[in-house]
Amino acid sequence: MEQKVRLGILGYGNMGRKHAKKLLAGECPEIVLTAVCDDKPEKLALAKEEMGETVACFASYEEMAASGLIDALLVAVPHYDHPTYAIKAMRDGLHVLIEKPAGVYTEQVLEMNRVADECNVVFAIMMNQRTNCIYRKMREIVQSGELGAIRRTNWLITNWYRSQCYYDSGDWRATWSGEGGGVLLNQCPHNLDLWQWICGMPKTVSARLHFGKWHDIEVEDDVTAYVEYPNGATGVFITSTGDTPGTNRFEILMERGKLVAVQEGKEGSLTMWKTEMSEPEFSATNTAPFAQPKAEKIEVETDGENPQHIGVLNAFAAHILRGEPLVADGREGINGLTISNAMHLSAWTGKDVDLDHFDHALFREELMKRVATSRRKAPTANPGQVVDLEGTFGS
Repeated sequence: MEQKVRLGILGYGNMGRKHAKKLLAGECPEIVLTAVCDDKPEKLALAKEEMGETVACFASYEEMAASGLIDALLVAVPHYDHPTYAIKAMRDGLHVLIEKPAGVYTEQVLEMNRVADECNVVFAIMMNQRTNCIYRKMREIVQSGELGAIRRTNWLITNWYRSQCYYDSGDWRATWSGEGGGVLLNQCPHNLDLWQWICGMPKTVSARLHFGKWHDIEVEDDVTAYVEYPNGATGVFITSTGDTPGTNRFEILMERGKLVAVQEGKEGSLTMWKTEMSEPEFSATNTAPFAQPKAEKIEVETDGENPQHIGVLNAFAAHILRGEPLVADGREGINGLTISNAMHLSAWTGKDVDLDHFDHALFREELMKRVATSRRKAPTANPGQVVDLEGTFGS
């Protein structure tokens, strides 16, 4: 019999249910869905109704892990609990794939990464936008050095519009205790991941965030951030859930031209401008005051592939079975989250944040101040919990 990965899904909410349907439809031939778990009775009942007799359903992670039915776990629970259950599963010898974001604050994610380093299991994260042919091609061009060093990055990503009824659909939404943040934690983890995946990590972050500017919510729904990179390049990241119609335009200026990716709905394009010589060389040798180097405009061809979640799941299985590359190692989730946390911390303190000396404890302290006054008071949630290396929990 062909070897397959036996997968359990923890959390039968929006994403968990979507993943389950794709797996049952046979879109991941090397994965068999053997178990689903949710601690909410109504969701567990729905899972039992939709899964039938083919998939075992459990009310707790512990029951599912002890069943012997799974080799790997897909964690699709609220943000604060991603590291909690990833750590439990890795210690139980299970391969782990977590949904984005990696967590809410860097302290808990660093702990998760330390456990991953200790355990002989596969650890991946659902950064499915890395499978998009446009962003893969951008990264390829940047890393090739064809256009020289990066000088400026700009991402205007405001097509995340949400009306008030979206936020009113769940008491956990857009709260410090429920989600741990707003547009940066819910909508933009993929963009922040792609930004650093393609351009590298910035060195410093300065940000202005507006909390509940466009909606009756307590977290950020409008963000403007400025960053500086180790080589002196600069960048701007702007996002909002209050703009309509919104824009998704990602521009990278380099020494020998620029790349511009534009997404309109499901359609996207990548354009490259390539100059005849680098700007530093032109500036040093040019004798005409208003001249600039000639540039060729090129519509960049890609392979057209954009498998998204299925691509991540199939790569996860292939890595477990044959050691093939993951789309994103789970440890990489710390990168985009660090940028996100730095944006929050900069806005709260009114200061620039140095990522090389990021104060993880200060961020958690500031976040927990807001959790303490959050409008959502979930009786079972402990958003400030940190899992230690002995496997116990503490606030």
